[in-house]
Amino acid sequence: MFEFRSPRDRALLCGPGPSRRDFLQVGSLAAVGLSLPQYARAAAEGKVRPGCEDRSCIMIFNLGGPSHIDLWDMKPDAPSEIRGPFQPIRTKSDAFELSELLPKHAAVADRFSLVRSCRHDGAAVHDAGWQMLQTGRRFSGGVQTPHAGSVTAYLLGRRSDLPAFVVLPELMGRGGGNLPNGQAGGFLGKAHDPFALMADPSQPKFRVPDLLPPDQISVARLDRRRKMRSLVEEATKAFEASEDARLLDENFHSAYRLMTSTQAREAFDLSKEPMAIRERYGMNRFGQCCLLARRLVESGVRFITINTFLTVFGETTWDIHGSKPFTSIAGMKEIVCPMYDQAYSALIEDLAQRGMLDDTLVAGLSEFGRTPKVNPAGGRDHWPQCFTCSFAGGGVQGGQVVGASDTIGGFPAERPVGPGDLVATIFHSLGLDHTDHLPGPAGRPFALTDFGTEPIHELFT
Repeated sequence: MFEFRSPRDRALLCGPGPSRRDFLQVGSLAAVGLSLPQYARAAAEGKVRPGCEDRSCIMIFNLGGPSHIDLWDMKPDAPSEIRGPFQPIRTKSDAFELSELLPKHAAVADRFSLVRSCRHDGAAVHDAGWQMLQTGRRFSGGVQTPHAGSVTAYLLGRRSDLPAFVVLPELMGRGGGNLPNGQAGGFLGKAHDPFALMADPSQPKFRVPDLLPPDQISVARLDRRRKMRSLVEEATKAFEASEDARLLDENFHSAYRLMTSTQAREAFDLSKEPMAIRERYGMNRFGQCCLLARRLVESGVRFITINTFLTVFGETTWDIHGSKPFTSIAGMKEIVCPMYDQAYSALIEDLAQRGMLDDTLVAGLSEFGRTPKVNPAGGRDHWPQCFTCSFAGGGVQGGQVVGASDTIGGFPAERPVGPGDLVATIFHSLGLDHTDHLPGPAGRPFALTDFGTEPIHELFT
């Protein structure tokens, strides 16, 4: 079992040596003969299973709740009001068929596996599912559990000039329940919130505001950053030992490193990709986010979350209630599925062709599924009692099915899987021990996952 100490202690090299503060100084790693990737790898040793030090995760969060029955867990022998209008097709895996809406998924089905028995007991509202599926817990008692990416970043830190945890294209918007959405550092603090892109990478003039070349960064802006740093230095005697000083110092250096890094600018620069590759992913927001995620993994980002959509209001999404202001079955068939099918399959193929899939977990999660019975508007409503998630790469054996739903896709019939199990699976792929603890609220130990949750070990065998 791993031993997690304070953030300062965790970042010390083995034995006496430079402190975490020393390593925050720009260029100080070079002074002791270490590059940032070398330092990150050294820091990860002992915290992750051997062989997992270079693992990353791309979490695709299917905001809105895809219909498992119409896509990944079809019921062709059920009555028409259950099976819906779509037909199953054969895939490259002997273990499962998929919907005719996902022909490109079918061609790479040997590279990903399905978990068809997911469920949760939270409210059937979007944001309740958002927080549970991304953190492994329902928030209660005022405690906001950190996102799995924030936990990963906290434990392992960055391994390049880029942040350890990035959200594309931006944080989720409203879900209708007015609840925290789970895409934050939670009780770990705002220093462990993700870096959110806040831009659409499919736009012709796409640029990341905080990554302008040095000659285009406002002198006044940099001066403000330097003054913030000087305030810390001037107040050293009274302030240096406090947590606030540590966070302010870290945030200054993180922001400065990001703003001035050639590596960071190049990682986000999609113009460096051949147009054929960009078009392979799809020239839309989700497709270009998937391509950008691949580039970020190549540049050392440990954890990327891609929001397929930003809100369930005002745009066509997986939220197929069937009539306005929500998405219709036709909208899913003609807009959502072609976009998703193209980008997901391109990401899996691209990672595999570049030799990156074994070290990159691609987790396709959702807040819930859809009702087994088609509603009067021709759509399906919220249904947390049963849904499907997918996993590829990161040690996962493709072409498998874990668990099963009942004859109408209403409830798990075999191997029920909860949010904690899904998040534990992500931690397991990254080489982390899901049974260990973080320093939680008021300094008390806080388990990475709840008691009784386990990784889905079948995915890895």
